[in-house]
Amino acid sequence: MPHQDTPLVLERLLRLRDRREPLVAQIAEWVGSGIIEGRLQPGQDLNSVELSNRFETSRTPVREALMLLEQEGLVEMKARRRPRVASPSLQDIRDIYQVRRQLLAMLAGLLVERATEDELTELRGRVESMRDLADKEDVDAYFWSHVQLQERMTEIVGNTTLKQILDSLALRTLMLRHLSLTRTGRLAYSVDDQERLIQAYEERDGELASALIAGATVRALRAVEEQLEQDTARTRPPGRAKRGRTS
Repeated sequence: MPHQDTPLVLERLLRLRDRREPLVAQIAEWVGSGIIEGRLQPGQDLNSVELSNRFETSRTPVREALMLLEQEGLVEMKARRRPRVASPSLQDIRDIYQVRRQLLAMLAGLLVERATEDELTELRGRVESMRDLADKEDVDAYFWSHVQLQERMTEIVGNTTLKQILDSLALRTLMLRHLSLTRTGRLAYSVDDQERLIQAYEERDGELASALIAGATVRALRAVEEQLEQDTARTRPPGRAKRGRTS
C-alpha cells in the first residue's frame, strides 16, 4: 500500500486535481507510488488487462494513466510492446544527479539567506521526527518525510523558477532516492546529513550548507550505483565475467 504522504506528493507533481476522470488519477497514483517505492521494478511489464481488472474499469483510463506517467519518465510505452516501468541507464542516472546536486546547493544557499528563525525551527522539528523514523528503520516513512522536507525548503526559499526545475526532475528522481535509502546503513547516514545541514542553516553558513547538501547528493548517487551493481550481479548468469566499473 502507498504511504500516507504519497498521494499528496504525486497529486501535486502529476497535477492529478486537474484530471476530469478520477479513476485515471487513482490508477496513476497506484502505479506511480509502486514504481517509486520499489513494488514495481524497472523493466517490469505493466499489464493493462490486469490493471483494468484491479480497478474494475475499461482499458482506456489505464492507458491514460500510463501515458501520464510516461510523460514524467516513470513508464515506457513503445509500439507493439506492453507498457513497462522505465529503466534509466546508469549514465542517465548520473546526469540527473549531477544536475540535482547543483540545484540543491543553490537551494541550500538561498535558504540560509531567506529563512526566518521560526522557519528554521520548523525544519529542525521535521529533522528530529526523521531521526525517530530512521531509528525505527522505517524506510518509506523516512523517505516521504525527506521529500516533504525538501518541498518545504523550496517553499521557504520562494524562487519559483528553481522550484519548477526541481519539480521537473522530481518524479524521475524519487524512485532513485528511495532506492538509495534501502542500502544498509543509509538511513543513519542520511539523517546525520540532515542534522549537519540544519546546524549550517542555523549558523547562517551558506557556503557550508551548499557543500553539505552537494556531498549528501553524491553519497546518495553512490548508494544507487552500488545497489544497481548488486542487482546486476544477482541476475547475471552463472560463470559470466563481470565487466569493470565505468568512472
